[in-house]
Amino acid sequence: MTRRTPLTAKTSGARKLPVGFGRLWTAQTVSSLGDGVMHAALPLLALTLTREPMALAVVTAAGTLPWLLFGMLGGALVDRWDRRRTMWIADAARAGLLAIPAAAAVLDVLSIPLLAAVAFLLGLGGLFFDTAATAYLPDLLGRNPAFLERANARLRGAQTAMSGFAGPPAGSALLVLGRAVPLLADAVSFALSAVLVRSLPAAPQHAPAPRESLLRQARAGASYVFRDRLLLGLALRPAVGNVAFLAVETVLALFAHDRLGIGAFGFGLLLTAEATGGLLGAGTASLLGRRLGTGTALTCTATVEGLAILGLAAAPNPYAAGLALAVCGAGMGATMVLGPSLRQAIVPAHLMGRVASTSRMLAMCAAPSGAFLGGWLATTYGVRTPLYTAAGILLAMTAVTATMTSNRRVEAALRGSADRESPAADSRARVADAVVAA
Repeated sequence: MTRRTPLTAKTSGARKLPVGFGRLWTAQTVSSLGDGVMHAALPLLALTLTREPMALAVVTAAGTLPWLLFGMLGGALVDRWDRRRTMWIADAARAGLLAIPAAAAVLDVLSIPLLAAVAFLLGLGGLFFDTAATAYLPDLLGRNPAFLERANARLRGAQTAMSGFAGPPAGSALLVLGRAVPLLADAVSFALSAVLVRSLPAAPQHAPAPRESLLRQARAGASYVFRDRLLLGLALRPAVGNVAFLAVETVLALFAHDRLGIGAFGFGLLLTAEATGGLLGAGTASLLGRRLGTGTALTCTATVEGLAILGLAAAPNPYAAGLALAVCGAGMGATMVLGPSLRQAIVPAHLMGRVASTSRMLAMCAAPSGAFLGGWLATTYGVRTPLYTAAGILLAMTAVTATMTSNRRVEAALRGSADRESPAADSRARVADAVVAA
């Protein structure tokens, strides 16, 4: 019989999620819809201003720069600040920020530098909101492992549905009504999210030692990740995975056109297949965890992703390619529920923001190398080569991290996390945090 880890074995004892989670879910769903609108509208807005590829790339890249530049410091600040207040202020600031390009569009003074600046500041707001939300959720749910899995599955499902399905076509349609319309729609989504988040219950403060420097605190969070094999394994999966997935994404449109013989509409259907698989994976993540154990489930989903990309590379027709992308999306969807839920259950509350931001920053830093790798391989060896290489990277990563995220390690980490709930244990953790920083 398969041994179950405590993370999913407690599901039977979990009843309804707290009322506050409904408001948080609604806030993130509304905000994800706005994100989806901007995901389509922002590059289209830039396209109305220039046809220069590098200028368009600047706008796209600007949104990722905050994670690369301020990821670790942002996590340290979130651990100092009230997390609920950080979330609603970040959303309110983003709502106000979008009024600037909306006004510029109405006055016909919109420009590429302005769009790039807005994308950067929106990304900065997203850094603080996402990190604070990740750190706030365990407090809202009482660090209940079963609650965390269910909550992350619902959040991930809503994010995929809104930003992957509903948002992009809505953004394209709104742009037809005027260049300012999608910007204002996104501003409204941020404003509604801010109102909902502000109504959430307050969470306990978990601030580190007040006299400790910000850089010292940021380093303590990074050290905590790199010195814990389970957390390091959880961080390596998305980081290495992003190298592989960006290598695929860089050439996917070209592969679909040249090798599968499909046009723009068919390419959109391929992406929809992947998003559909992501919804299915998020919905079945808890079931996989209960049946296999969280550690084994994570290894299986990573293996599925690698095999699915291998199937995509060898796909003889669009139908096989769509099936492969749907299977890959399912693996990714389940992984993105199980991994964060486990991290939220085992990381000390006062370190949660820094650990989350460190893991996210590693993933964001790895992504550009994947894009360059995919482009170079396609240019040098052919358009299928990046796909085969990506599959090899994913399967190799799975083999390396399998023991790091095993059921045994997961069980031990969950048992250890229970010992940190007492005030005495929390005091010891703060002392250890200071020692790590030193």
